Amino acid sequence: MTPPSAPPPGPAATTPRDWTDGHVERWLPVLPGLDPDIEGAVTRVKVLTDYLRRVRERSLADFDLHKHEYDTLHTLAGRGGRAVPSELAADLQMAPASITGRLDVLERRGFVRRTPSAQDRRRVDVELTEDGRAAWLGAMDVVGHEEYRLLGTLTPAERRTLSELLRRVLVVAEA
Repeated sequence: MTPPSAPPPGPAATTPRDWTDGHVERWLPVLPGLDPDIEGAVTRVKVLTDYLRRVRERSLADFDLHKHEYDTLHTLAGRGGRAVPSELAADLQMAPASITGRLDVLERRGFVRRTPSAQDRRRVDVELTEDGRAAWLGAMDVVGHEEYRLLGTLTPAERRTLSELLRRVLVVAEA
């Protein structure tokens, strides 16, 4: 096995090792053409995404929310707390008929209310209730706090750079 190369001088030399460092070292002898920076970046993004997913799942359980309920409340909140079902379906990339079941459950739980539209009597408006807003905010605050805790290790300039670099990668992925 090839010994790991010494870290470059500078701030990175004092950065503690993480699980991914060992992962990359294990794969370098197996795949000699492996770019350790690409493997490290992709693996770290995956590990971080998995970690934040687990934090979100625990938070949703604490607030007695299923992911699809949270997603619907989040989408409704993002529209100012009021929308029509077809807008929610489009935002959630669902068939319009599929949103009805979600709204039925959320309405029974007191998280949303449906009222006839003042503009079009054939339409129904969906509104986020105070209980729905409280459940959504509570679950979101837990995840948001953890995101700030993790990314708070970076300076504002580093966070901006990280965001810009990830944007460049995602523009290619979305093309």
